[in-house]
Parts: sequence; structure tokens; C-alpha cells
Amino acid sequence: MSEFLLTYHHLFNVFLISSGYALSQWVVMRAGVFSVATAGFASIGGYTAALLTMRLGLPYGWSLLAGSLLGAAAGLLLSWPLGRLRGVFQAIATLAFVQVVLALALFSEDLTGGAVGLNAIPNLVGTWQTLLALLAVLYLLISLSRTRVGRAFEAIRQNEAVASSLGVSVRFHQGLAFGLSGAIAGLFGGLEALQSFTLFPGTFGFPLVIAVLSYVVLGGRRSVAGPLVGAAILLIIPEISRPLADFRLAFYGTVLMLVIAFMPRGIVDTAVLYWRRRKRIASADQAA
Repeated sequence: MSEFLLTYHHLFNVFLISSGYALSQWVVMRAGVFSVATAGFASIGGYTAALLTMRLGLPYGWSLLAGSLLGAAAGLLLSWPLGRLRGVFQAIATLAFVQVVLALALFSEDLTGGAVGLNAIPNLVGTWQTLLALLAVLYLLISLSRTRVGRAFEAIRQNEAVASSLGVSVRFHQGLAFGLSGAIAGLFGGLEALQSFTLFPGTFGFPLVIAVLSYVVLGGRRSVAGPLVGAAILLIIPEISRPLADFRLAFYGTVLMLVIAFMPRGIVDTAVLYWRRRKRIASADQAA
């Protein structure tokens, strides 16, 4: 048992960090925003936490808080010019934001170390701190989904024009979603920085953009559990497909394509819809 835990301990930490990124992506998609800016927010939070810890000697709690706040500020600022964009145009604009952040990290050598990155970052964060952060974010998002703000997010996602006619401020709620997404991504970017010993621009590059988006699409965009399930499946697939050697990536892509083709709502949302349908049919048969 101890050998099993030691073998997969790192994978579990990766799952916790990936789940945090996935929840950051889920928030904006829940509010009807097609944003892929999570990697940019995570980069801001990661470099902020690492620099404050290494150069100023701040406790990791304050460094993580600063990274989360800067991520939230970046999200709020980004929401202002993107308020008039919709759909694929939002995705392109937020992808450009990620590239700008990466370019700043790459060419600010005196501050970020450039392409070499930051090395010998103190390992101050472990599994328990990351798990507590994930549970806190889950509690916040579940509570938020039951409030008026959560219902406004759902209304905007379903039909923005109808939501506006009902008195919902689309600009305000989408800005709130951007800010919340930036805060979550900044927090988990800082957590990754303080447990990985090293940080370089490629950590938050295009592969992370695709991975985070895949977590949400695969797991589901309505339920909070969807991003967690998507992250777990896409992280486990490479492990169970090790015997396939060079065909691992092909197997990974095939599984992803099959799920998207036959479960376009995502695994969790499809399962919830199926369960409700079966329950409704059973209730109707019982009444008859």
C-alpha cells in the first residue's frame, strides 16, 4: 500500500492542480464566455508567488494570496475590453492574452529568468495544502451556483438576450466570472510554483490551454463535478495505456474523440441527464 502511494503521489498532486485549473476554466464557460485565459492567469499567479517567496522571503500563504489577487485583477481588466466580443472571437482574444503573458515572462530575464526560468524555488506546499485549496474552491463554487449569481450565470449561458430582458447585467456577471476565474487560476498557479522547484514560461504554454479546455469539455460544463472527472480521466489514460508504447497518444485522442462524438454534453452531464430521465420514466410508470 505504501509503495502504491509513493508511486502515484506525484500523479495525485498533478490531479489536484489540474482540477483547480479546470474549475477556473469552468467558471467562465458557465457564464457563457468562451475564454481560454486560464493559462495566462496561472502564469501570473505562479510567477508572483515564486518571486515573492524567493526574493522577499514572504510566507507562502501571503505569496499565494498575492498571486490569486493579481490573477483576479488581470481577469477583471481583461473582461473590460472583451465585453463586446462573443464566441470564437473571445477565444482568440484570450489566447492572445496568454501569448502576451508568456512573452513578458520570456523576455523579462532580470525578473523571471527568461527562457531558463526560476530555479531552486522553495518547496513549501504539499498535498494537504493543495487539497484544502481545492476543497475550498469547490465549496465556493457549489455555494455560488445556488445563489442569484449562479442562476444569472446559467441564464446568460443559455440565452444572453433573454437574460438581458430579465434584468440580468451580462457585462457585470461576465466580468465577475473573469475575475473569479483569474483568482482560482492564480491560486493554483502559485501552488504549482511552490511545489515544483522550477518554473519557466513553457509551463503555462499552449499545451496547458488545450489540456484545461479538454478537462471541461470531456467532463461536462454544467456540473461542478464535470471538470474534476474530466481531469481524472485524461490524467489516468496515459498511465493505463503505457503498454501501447508509441500508440499512447493515438489512444488518448481516440478516447477523447469518442466521448465528444457520443457524449457532447460531457460525461457527468450526460450521466445526470440519463439518471433524471430514468427516474422520470419510473415515476410515470409508478403513477400509471
